[in-house]
Amino acid sequence: MAELLLELFSEEIPARLQQKAARDLERAVNDRLIGAGFMPEGVKSFVTPRRLSLVALGLPVKQPDRREEKKGPRVGAPDKAIEGFLKSAGLSSIDECEQREDKKGAYYVAVIDQKGRDTAALIAEFVPEIIRGFQWPKSMRWGAGDLRWVRPLHRILCCFDNEVVKFEVDGIASGDITEGHRFITPDEIQARNYDNYSAKLRAAKVVLDTDERKEIIAHNAQTLCQAQGFELVEDTALLNEVAGLAEWPVVLIGSYDEKFLTLPDEVLTASMRGHQKYFSVKDPKTGRLTNKFICVANIEAPDGGAAMREGYERVLAARLADGWFLYNQDLKTKLEDRLPDLDRVTFFEGLGSVGDKARRVSALAKEIAPAIGADPDTTERAGLLAKADLVTAMVGEFPELQGLIGRYYAKVQGEADDIADAIRDHYKPAGQDEDPPTAPVSVAVALADKLDTLTAFWAIDEKPTGSKDPFALRRAALGVIRLTLENNVRRELPAGVSDLINFFHDRLKVYLRDKGHHHDQIDAVLTDAHGNLQDDLVIIVEKLKALEAFLKTDDGENVAAAYKRAANILKAEEKKDNAPADAANVNEKLLAEDSEKKLFEAITNAETTASAALPKEEFAAAMKALAGLRAPLDAFFDNVTVNADDAALRANRLSLLARVTKATNDVADFSKLEG
Repeated sequence: MAELLLELFSEEIPARLQQKAARDLERAVNDRLIGAGFMPEGVKSFVTPRRLSLVALGLPVKQPDRREEKKGPRVGAPDKAIEGFLKSAGLSSIDECEQREDKKGAYYVAVIDQKGRDTAALIAEFVPEIIRGFQWPKSMRWGAGDLRWVRPLHRILCCFDNEVVKFEVDGIASGDITEGHRFITPDEIQARNYDNYSAKLRAAKVVLDTDERKEIIAHNAQTLCQAQGFELVEDTALLNEVAGLAEWPVVLIGSYDEKFLTLPDEVLTASMRGHQKYFSVKDPKTGRLTNKFICVANIEAPDGGAAMREGYERVLAARLADGWFLYNQDLKTKLEDRLPDLDRVTFFEGLGSVGDKARRVSALAKEIAPAIGADPDTTERAGLLAKADLVTAMVGEFPELQGLIGRYYAKVQGEADDIADAIRDHYKPAGQDEDPPTAPVSVAVALADKLDTLTAFWAIDEKPTGSKDPFALRRAALGVIRLTLENNVRRELPAGVSDLINFFHDRLKVYLRDKGHHHDQIDAVLTDAHGNLQDDLVIIVEKLKALEAFLKTDDGENVAAAYKRAANILKAEEKKDNAPADAANVNEKLLAEDSEKKLFEAITNAETTASAALPKEEFAAAMKALAGLRAPLDAFFDNVTVNADDAALRANRLSLLARVTKATNDVADFSKLEG
């Protein structure tokens, strides 16, 4: 068995595009190999700033012989159909085909024997096709060629079974040559197999594997911090990015003027991370950042990095000075004095300005506040100020600080802590990994912000469609759900907007399924006793918990089975009579059998108990009342003939069963349950 080694060597590939490109190359080559009849032992891709590489192991030197049968048109089909079939099968005459028969008659079959081709020849065909068709989010052309690539492509290394696979793409001939590190060892390297290739690259200061580069950076950064008694602030996204910027990562620790520590930690981190790709460093004694940073170079310097460190520190000092200026300039204007500026910023066409949104959020938050135990006036002010930092210079420079920097400004300017915290927290939860706020004012403003966004976009018919959700309305709905359930907020969903409650229910189903709840049991609790969609999320979840507990008992399982039996009987008889049985028409005088009398008594007791429990939201008690139907229902089905000859008896017994199903559905919609 042999191996395929492929490298596409170019100018620097943007870090954000590297991992997807590696996956795409791996998938494309694997698909072509499998499509050719191979079963490779393994296909693995690698990516560095300047190269996209791949190795495929366990390939035969020749493709296996294959026989393909291609079904054609019916015997006697029009000439054009037969001509098209022959062309697609690569045959010249219909006499080269077999005739076979099925239930519909005789048809032609082309039996095509294909001799296996040399694997190298196949590679020489499909690799250029992959290169030419490679999909980059952004690509470019250079020189006089037509090839589009993320950055100018310089070399193609392609070897199979220790021999060069020869082909050409846009004037670039394949070979067995690559290059080492651009600055440290830029000489050419010859390699025809993976072991030799990876070893020579490492000797030329190129770490091929991204995960290994990340491990080197993380380990060395932590070591440098610990040596000075500090802690590295972990940042997975930044680690992924810097690992894509250096083929030979060299980690350095630098420092900056302590005066900048008077800035909020978030401002320091934004300046270091956003512009310079530096890691922050924390002092474990204070819990705050210290005046140190970690940076990653792509070169080994003879002076141990002293000159580079000085350069990094000088550039960062300028960035921090900018942040210092912006922060102190912003503080000169109170957040409430920035509200007129919000009126000059459009929220969305047809939905007014950001100022309009701030006033809507403020009013809605005040309305929500009593249900959460928040002071209405405090909540109203928090809602009004929540968006004010959007027009600050700091957020203009660092958009990721919106809310966070608003909290700092609010505290410095004398606003109450719960107002400042609500400004910071009203965007939360921004994702599944972020906890929602729990402070009452913060919860009210966060709910108001998301509910306003949803109702506003629904009002102008800008709803999510399929996989498209440009305004993150699904995320907003999930935020409302989490805020409501995790804080036990008793508030109805917004009414009067078409389809919005259905949208919330769809998002709630996803949320609950992710929590391990069964989809049919979720569907069973989404409506009230009258069949209307529940608009109180807390009630839905509490009822779901009660239903789940009930169905785990023998009584619950048997009642569900009996309900299904009763519902099937009613459905069948409804087809015969062209009218449903009426649960309100049970005539006690027509209850002839002892079993139906006992069922009537049991259902009357269950209705009384459940109707008293449901308004008090005692769902477990309502379910327990249904358990009393188990034995009477079993006896009824064993001893009573529903489809009696006497029409009055039959109608009365069907009404009794209808009353059973109605009483059950008043508690939960058992018709939705499966199994």
